[in-house]
Amino acid sequence: MKKRVLLFLVAVLAFLIGLFLSTGHFVPILLGSALVDSMNPCAFSVLFLTMTFLFGLGRERVDIVKAGGLYIFGIFLIYVLIGLGVLGALSLFGIPDFLSKIVAFILVVFGAIEIMDGIFPKFPVRLKMPASTHAVIARFIERGSLVASFVLGILVGLFEFPCVGGPYLFVLGLLHDHATELAGFGYLVLYNLVFILPLAVVLAVASNREFLAKVETLKRENGRLTKIVVGTLMIALAAVVIFFA
Repeated sequence: MKKRVLLFLVAVLAFLIGLFLSTGHFVPILLGSALVDSMNPCAFSVLFLTMTFLFGLGRERVDIVKAGGLYIFGIFLIYVLIGLGVLGALSLFGIPDFLSKIVAFILVVFGAIEIMDGIFPKFPVRLKMPASTHAVIARFIERGSLVASFVLGILVGLFEFPCVGGPYLFVLGLLHDHATELAGFGYLVLYNLVFILPLAVVLAVASNREFLAKVETLKRENGRLTKIVVGTLMIALAAVVIFFA
């Protein structure tokens, strides 16, 4: 298993470097960052909790898919708005155009923390939503309505961005340095469509109660390995920009 993971990481890094050098722009980095960001467990965990709760209430599968869809759309919407706000602030305050290099080094720190958390379960620094937000999220899950699901997605997006938004901040730095405002908006939409894609796939396949239980077990058993993989990919993405941009 470890050899396969190592080969996977080497292949991803080689793929990103090849695309970056051959295309001469940051679209491959943007897509890679979105995929890495989409692997963070926070959004998945809340989606699973919501679906499990709705199953417990005896809701039909179509209702669960609607609620999950609105939850995902809430995350998508708030992430796009956060991106626009950050880009606007960077332009307003005249941040220098070498920001992407600075944020790349920050991403290395994020990646190192993820790896240490995966290797050492008691590592004191973790990238996760604050414990104080759990009660707020639980209240919205318990409401179980479509509106509550949409608001829940917005809250999860707000709460998780400061903790696990390293790849997104990294891409925003690239957009600030290299893209126009109109192109930047298009890239933000593209990034976030890729970001929510795994959530949509999980919603589609896990809206079956038995399959949901299997997915939850798989996620729990591979949580530490996922952190190591995500952290390594963060560092790989940052290295591509630091050494090849």
